[in-house]
Amino acid sequence: MTIWQAAILGIIQGITEFLPISSSGHLIFLPRFFGWPDQGLDFDAVLHLGTLLAVVIYFRSQLKKMWRAWWSNQENGHQDRKLVWGLLVAVIPAAIVGFLLGGVFERLFRSPVAIAVSLAVFGVVLGLADWLGKKKYGVGRVGIFRALYIGLAQVLALIPGVSRSGITMTAGLTLGLKREAAAEFSFLLSIPIIILAATDGFWHWYQSNTGLISGYNLIIGLFFSFLSGILGIGLLMKILKKWSFWPFVLYRLLVAFLIIFFFA
Repeated sequence: MTIWQAAILGIIQGITEFLPISSSGHLIFLPRFFGWPDQGLDFDAVLHLGTLLAVVIYFRSQLKKMWRAWWSNQENGHQDRKLVWGLLVAVIPAAIVGFLLGGVFERLFRSPVAIAVSLAVFGVVLGLADWLGKKKYGVGRVGIFRALYIGLAQVLALIPGVSRSGITMTAGLTLGLKREAAAEFSFLLSIPIIILAATDGFWHWYQSNTGLISGYNLIIGLFFSFLSGILGIGLLMKILKKWSFWPFVLYRLLVAFLIIFFFA
């Protein structure tokens, strides 16, 4: 892997992690499109550390409020404590299934055609949820049961092409959350999931690195995934304030068509 390849993969990871268009899907089919060697699951997972830093910095004010509320019994912190509990509950299903079967899903559905199908099908589902959702609740309305529902939906993101942010935002929309609220909960929920995935990926990379990916390339990838992650979050939040999720739905359908055209 060259430095340029590591940088491009980092940019792809950062932008697509938070936009509902599937980071894993893009990290699989784009290297194949350019004729690059497969960088492997472990490198993909380690790149998540860059996006983890991006979401922590972007939502640092909200995270500080949640941290203070968690350690305080003051009444004005009730909503933030409820949000923390919701995030903890939502992460459980994907953490358990990912630990037991995560690698199986990645290997079974890593083919371009499988990714194209996931992009198209769950893109349409996102569009329908955006169209039919009531969009009247803020993130403070995500209690334990709503959070569990979103967490169960997140399990589907173990399939490449589904998109973790896309499926959790879809679930939020079906619960009546506003677009920005669905996106915010999805971003906050990404923090524990990214920590788990990146830690596991870094450990496997450290143990079994064959020389294809150097530590220097890894640092380059992390740096660019961080920068593009900040850009991706800001871009999505601005789009959702003015428009809807439909630009991403159309993009997913277009990419699915191109994958089928070039790889089927």
